[in-house]
Amino acid sequence: MKLVIVESPTKAKTLQKFLGDGYEVLSSKGHVIDLPKKNLGVDVDHDFTPEYAEVPGKTAVISALKKAASSAEEIFLAMDPDREGEAIAWHIGQIIGDGKTKRVTFHEITEEAVKQSFLEPREINQQLVDSQQMEIIAKDQAVGGFNIGINAGEVAGQTVMHCHVHLIPRRGGDVSNPRGGVRHIIPGKGNY
Repeated sequence: MKLVIVESPTKAKTLQKFLGDGYEVLSSKGHVIDLPKKNLGVDVDHDFTPEYAEVPGKTAVISALKKAASSAEEIFLAMDPDREGEAIAWHIGQIIGDGKTKRVTFHEITEEAVKQSFLEPREINQQLVDSQQMEIIAKDQAVGGFNIGINAGEVAGQTVMHCHVHLIPRRGGDVSNPRGGVRHIIPGKGNY
């Protein structure tokens, strides 16, 4: 049996119809691993390394995926073809951890497109995963209101967005003095 894991239960039903016998299609119902919501979830002392945790309420989903994966010949991770989907696929691949996973993507949910994607599986795109990680660390965690200070106790009541405070001045030079000295002017849009 070949296992296919998707994000949505509705998509799982549709793909099961398209793929038929020989495939079992299960849904992760979104993220199963993520940064915790109750604390920063990032090790600021070690290059902002993410500290992932199981999403509350997903223990049964994770158990079902692991059980199905243990007896599968092949495992296809068919999450959405974007950064979030890539990150979900990567996390599930980490949980299953058996090296049998392949990534498939499609941009339309038609029988032809879905079946074609299974003829062209690929590896996880680590650049998309890293991009999604940076987004949640910078946007959701740092800007979301967690204190990141040298001495957190000294910044009581204040939010110090350390990574942004550090990155904005560094990137500001790129905006005012672009590489190669070339500035682009787009009519009605300003200088870029």
